[in-house]
Amino acid sequence: MTVIPTSIMENKGAVDTAAWAFNIVTSVGIIIVNKAVMANYGFTFATTLTGLHFATTTLMTIVLRRLGYIQSSHLPLPDLIKFVLFANFSIVGMNVSLMWNSVGFYQIAKLSMIPVSCFLEVALDKVRYSRDTKLSISLVLLGVAVCTITDVSVNTKGFIAAVVAVWSTSLQQYYVHFLQKKYSLGSFNLLGHTAPVQAASLLLLGPFVDYWLTSKRVDAYNYTFISLFFIFLSCTIAIGTNLSQFICIGRFSAVSFQVLGHMKTVLVLTLGFIFFGKEGLNIHVVLGMIVAIMGMIWYGNASSKPGGKERWSPILPESKPLKQNGSSELIEKV
Repeated sequence: MTVIPTSIMENKGAVDTAAWAFNIVTSVGIIIVNKAVMANYGFTFATTLTGLHFATTTLMTIVLRRLGYIQSSHLPLPDLIKFVLFANFSIVGMNVSLMWNSVGFYQIAKLSMIPVSCFLEVALDKVRYSRDTKLSISLVLLGVAVCTITDVSVNTKGFIAAVVAVWSTSLQQYYVHFLQKKYSLGSFNLLGHTAPVQAASLLLLGPFVDYWLTSKRVDAYNYTFISLFFIFLSCTIAIGTNLSQFICIGRFSAVSFQVLGHMKTVLVLTLGFIFFGKEGLNIHVVLGMIVAIMGMIWYGNASSKPGGKERWSPILPESKPLKQNGSSELIEKV
C-alpha cells in the first residue's frame, strides 16, 4: 500500500480550500453585481451578458497563452461541440425556467441537479456512494429547500424548460470533469478551447433569445457610463467564476461541486439580510441554513472516508486449484 506523505496531503487540502474559496467569492460577487445590472439599471439581457462573460474570458485565455500559462493541447471537435451545446442549453434553459416557473419550482429544479449528477456518476463512471454520503446529500437538499422554496406552482412549458435546464447543466458539469481527465487538460487549457466557441455562439444567438424572453432589443438599451461600468465589472468577475468552476470540478466532481456549492446559496441569503434588511431572513431560513451547513460538513467527512465515494469495476474471479485430501478444489479470489 502506498503511503502519501503528510506534506502532500496538507498541500492538496490547502489548494482545494483555496479553489473552493475562489469559486464562492467570485460566484457570490457576480450574483450581486448582476442583480445591480439587471434590477437597478434595467440590463435584462442575461444570455447576451453571458456571451460577453465568455468573450472576456476568451481574451484572458489569449493573454495567458501569450504568457506561456496555456500550453498547446488537443480537444476533438465532436467533444467540443457537445460541451458547448450542453453549456448553451444550460444557460438558456435556466433563464427560461426562471421566467416560466415560480421561484419555488425554479429552486426545486436547481436542487434536482444533485441527484441527476449522482445518477450520471453512477451510470457513466461506476461511482458508488456509502450510506452516510447519500444521507448527507439528502440533508443538504433538505436544508437548502427549507431556505429557498416558497410558492410552488407547475405548468407544462415551465416543467419542460426546467428539465432541459437541469439535465443540460448536469451534463455540462460532468463533461468538464470528463474532458479534463480524458485528454489531460488543465483548467486553463479547457477554457481556452471552449470559451471562444461559447462566446461566439452566445453573442450571435443571445440578442434573439433575449428579445424572445423580454420583448426588448439589446441594441435599443440606453447605455450609460454607470451601466457600462457594472457590465464591465460583471465580465471581469466572470473570468474568475468560469475559471474557478473548471478548477473545482476538475479537482473534485460535479456532485461535490453541487453539494458544497450550495454554500453560495447560504452566503447569498446572509448577504441579502445584511444589505437589504430583515425581509430576507426569518426563522425557517435560519433553520434551513443550519441544516444545510451540517449536511455539507457531513458530506465532506463521509465522502472522504474509504468507501464513502469510489469508482468500482467488476473483477472477474480468479480461480486456482488447491489439492486437498486427494481431490482438486477451486478457491475463488475476488
